[in-house]
Amino acid sequence: MLRQFSILLVCGLVPMIVTAQQITKRALLLMGSSFEITIVAPTPAEADTHIDAAIAEIQRIEQLISSWDSASETSQINRYAGEKPVTVAPELLALIQRAIAIAQLTDGAFDISYASMDRIWKFDGTMQHMPTKEAIAASVAKVGFQHIEIDTAASTVYLRKKGMKIGFGAIGKGYAADRAKALMLSRGVTAGIINASGDMTTWGSKIDGTPWQVAITNPMNKNKAFALLPVIDGAVVTSGDYEKYVTFDGNRYTHIIDPRTGYPATGIVSVTVFAPKAELADALATSIFVMGRTTGINRVNQLKGVECIVIDAAGAIHTSAHIHITTP
Repeated sequence: MLRQFSILLVCGLVPMIVTAQQITKRALLLMGSSFEITIVAPTPAEADTHIDAAIAEIQRIEQLISSWDSASETSQINRYAGEKPVTVAPELLALIQRAIAIAQLTDGAFDISYASMDRIWKFDGTMQHMPTKEAIAASVAKVGFQHIEIDTAASTVYLRKKGMKIGFGAIGKGYAADRAKALMLSRGVTAGIINASGDMTTWGSKIDGTPWQVAITNPMNKNKAFALLPVIDGAVVTSGDYEKYVTFDGNRYTHIIDPRTGYPATGIVSVTVFAPKAELADALATSIFVMGRTTGINRVNQLKGVECIVIDAAGAIHTSAHIHITTP
């Protein structure tokens, strides 16, 4: 690749040569999902060094929050549920505290103890009948963020019910994207996008000075976008039930389960949330499915710096108070 240069003229001084910035992208599999890291840097070699550091940070986060790694602190919390508190790193403790705060904000529509839920709903085409009311109620018997006990002074987490579990599937990728962005900023990277399988966070702007833009997928036709919106130093996350759903008696049930009742969310096919952090956008996108269109949008309208787009089962588009959509 040829090096690009631009001339900066300073009145009365000898012209200075300034190295132009270039965009470098790398796509790979992390946390069991597709990631794409895009940054602006003077050279591909410098960009690669920064991207390597971002990957290492995401891998560190995965080790911290993974419930599949038996040695992780999250696995230890789950292993000793109903038995004893587990000492954890301040970072994990803070993440759990924020997750509990979001659970309170959403009246339990978001709940990291959803991991305790029995998987009685199948969205792979094999499910022929709805589970019984009794089975559904039993599936969430061990779910409830109220039973997560935090001791800040001792830095411990205790799950009060035996067999209770926590998991970060609805917030982990967003958190990892936020941490990778923070690392890039600390290393002097002026602009970029971290795309964690649809959980995106941006900073700075494109080389031409225009903001990064995100195409919002049309849930009625995944090959088309229905809107193009700028994302300026913030995050955007879309949750959809494009293929993972079942239909019984004319009702469409999505793969997103209400952790309070055990029943799948209905009435919404796509939720896009814009927020300062991907972690918050990630959690709210799932929560709005569960809370429903009216309650979800009303809740978002009360949050500073947060906006959302909701598409209902009929294909109608609903937005929070301050969103303006440009159709591509």
